[in-house]
Amino acid sequence: MSLFRLLLLRSLNHHPPKHTALVPLSHFFHNVALNHVSENTIQDPPIPPPPPQRSYAFTSAEEAAAERRRRKRRLRIEPPIHALRASAPYAPPTRDPNAPRLPDSTSALVGHRLNLHNRVQSLIRASDLDAASLLARSSVFSSTRPTVFTCNAIIAAMYRNKRFNEAVALFHFFFKQSDLVPNVVSYNNLINTHCDMGEVDTAIQVYHEILENAPFNPSPMTYRHLTKGLVDAGRIEEAVDLLREMLNKGHGADSLVFNNLISGFLNLENLNKANELFDELKERCLVYDGVVNATFMEWWFNQGKDKEAMESYKSLLDRNFKMPPPTCNALLVVLLNHGKTKEALALFENMLDNHTPPNTQAVNSDTFSIMVNEYFKLRNFEEAIKTFRKVGKKLGSKPFAMDTAGYNNIISRLCEHGMLSEAENFFQELCGKSLTPDVPMYRTMIDAYLKAERVDDALRSFTNMVESGLRVVASFGTRVFSEFLKNGKNIEAAALLTKMGEKDPKPDASIYDVVVRGLCNAGELDKSLDILDQMMKYSIGVTPALREFVRGAFGKVGRNEDMGRVLNESRWRFTGRQPRSFGQSPRSPSRPAEMGGWQPSVSPQMGGGHQYSGSSQMGGGHQYSGSPQIGGGHQHSGSPQMGGGHQHSGSPQMGGGHQYSGYPQMGGGQQYSGSPQMGGGHQYSGYPQMGGGQQYSGSPQIGGQQ
Repeated sequence: MSLFRLLLLRSLNHHPPKHTALVPLSHFFHNVALNHVSENTIQDPPIPPPPPQRSYAFTSAEEAAAERRRRKRRLRIEPPIHALRASAPYAPPTRDPNAPRLPDSTSALVGHRLNLHNRVQSLIRASDLDAASLLARSSVFSSTRPTVFTCNAIIAAMYRNKRFNEAVALFHFFFKQSDLVPNVVSYNNLINTHCDMGEVDTAIQVYHEILENAPFNPSPMTYRHLTKGLVDAGRIEEAVDLLREMLNKGHGADSLVFNNLISGFLNLENLNKANELFDELKERCLVYDGVVNATFMEWWFNQGKDKEAMESYKSLLDRNFKMPPPTCNALLVVLLNHGKTKEALALFENMLDNHTPPNTQAVNSDTFSIMVNEYFKLRNFEEAIKTFRKVGKKLGSKPFAMDTAGYNNIISRLCEHGMLSEAENFFQELCGKSLTPDVPMYRTMIDAYLKAERVDDALRSFTNMVESGLRVVASFGTRVFSEFLKNGKNIEAAALLTKMGEKDPKPDASIYDVVVRGLCNAGELDKSLDILDQMMKYSIGVTPALREFVRGAFGKVGRNEDMGRVLNESRWRFTGRQPRSFGQSPRSPSRPAEMGGWQPSVSPQMGGGHQYSGSSQMGGGHQYSGSPQIGGGHQHSGSPQMGGGHQHSGSPQMGGGHQYSGYPQMGGGQQYSGSPQMGGGHQYSGYPQMGGGQQYSGSPQIGGQQ
């Protein structure tokens, strides 16, 4: 037997084969080398042991995860080579032309469109709805078109301020004329507006339009608005039919829709039908909204049956529902309105005990405002302040992080009752937290300072408001500047207005008017010249009345040349900004390009001549304008018309000549103005016009005849 076979047999005898795993060949020769026979006189050199085997590429799962993260970071910084190679452009799938267009998703709120949305929202929060509407409408004609969320924001703001006609006009402008796609919130805003206007039939037509044309279904909010509108209009049977239609379409039983019907039947003294609907709601929903019990409680209290009302309240508490803050707030209001202060306080403390964010949000700022206002009504000011700072006593509960709305409420109540020092303490407390005072809070403090004749404090607060970048609306600005000028703060008012003019959007022309007149009356002619120069520089309209006033003031001291030099419009004719006639809104460079970037020349013609702008007309028809012509002459603009039609000023012009408008007409049809122009009369049509009638503010009008 050869030596190799002998060694092989001996190795197998010493190391029987394992059934769990196969021995690698290298291990086999390694064993042979180590288990040599004694007869072998040849001593082979020792073979080093093989490296230890590992089951995975990494020693631990954490190491593997760290490596994956490292590779992802590297790919973000250094993309793979194949991603950098030039390849054939990806052709997106062709869209079905018959498929309905979908509204914007939240991913559309990025970049310039998000900046536009935030600007509109800031103007809404500043209560400057006219500027917000103008900005949103003018952006339709720019490269940065508004999203559906921006359109919904300004429409809802108009509705909240009871400007129903403008809300409807904005809906038709954005979604009918400007080719934007509405979502269900847009339709709900329109339905709610029509219902509050008493136009329930029109609201139902909008509902049927959703069913027939929209690529989505109505939401529960749609049925809430419609049922409430039908109940308020005395058409409760149609509201019941709409409820059945909602349930038949597969929608869940909405507590607030049932609550609208229950409230309607209770107002009709039909308690049995209200109880039937309530029982049906409890059968369909294991957990329902406690607002329904609040409706029953209110009705029982009004009937003088406090026992039945409190029984309904206790039956709700026995169910141990986790009620959201709006439901508990409704119960608090009912209890406080009918003298049940003890029960309301117990409910409030229970809400504080259950407040364990982020898991459970049991209270909000409205909850504290309800209780604080109740104590202020009772003139128990000390208890009101204690309630504002109250926290839960239950183990695990957390104090509520008060927001700006809660501070606004208590500061307003303190200022109403002359407790200005306490209001200042709360204002400083707010500024010390990660909260920012808003426009209503500054207005409250400034009004309180002016009422207490603390003009310096009012000036300081107003300066902080301007430096914060908050919008100063025309009505508030004119009133505050009038008080500053009346109290001798001329230099400070001029400096403050200059600071306001450095930011966009620019202050309203009426604010400049008040300051210029005040400075002239105080003899500060140099400062008034500076303000007038800013008005010309920023393209703020100078009214004819203000122009005559300034001429008279400077003429008395023989400074007509200085005034004429400042009001000379030719200085700005070839600069980035061109002065405009009064009634036209300022065009700031930070705003999106208006009307496709086209800017007309709107300076008035004092004599004859012909002025023409050579941009092409995109639609047929003629447009006649708005810039005043004091003498004869012909002024024409060939700016694009977004909609066809004929716009004519048919009023007699005593000075002769034609007037043409440079801005596009948003809706087709004729627009006619019948007011006479006596020589240098003015018809200001600097922006698209929203509705009928003559408009001197320069805001757009959407469609309709003028």
